[in-house]
Amino acid sequence: QVQLVESGGGLVQAGGSLRLSCAASGSIFRVNAMGWYRQAPGKERDLVATITNDGTTNYADSVKGRFTISRDNAKNTVYLQMNSLKPEDTAVYYCHAAVITTNAYAMNYWAKGTLVTVSS
Repeated sequence: QVQLVESGGGLVQAGGSLRLSCAASGSIFRVNAMGWYRQAPGKERDLVATITNDGTTNYADSVKGRFTISRDNAKNTVYLQMNSLKPEDTAVYYCHAAVITTNAYAMNYWAKGTLVTVSS
């Protein structure tokens, strides 16, 4: 079993910053890509940013220049630094990890989600 535990969501005013963290633990042989997705009320879950285990990043156009994804491979942890937040960034943010388990299965795992609310 693999668990993803998020932290760092909350309420912030427009223009403010938040940092999300997500740590993977359990029966992990290797964590490949990790990423953040978000789902606003009444909308589908969309990609925010991803990062491979060699550090290659990918961002949604809507967050480029404002959000930064990073990871600590030794801790199997991914971070999302969110700056210049806008009300339209309000959503539940979900961490994702593509994991090779200790019994050699390639699995996708999702965290429970953390709410980010940006007030105007």
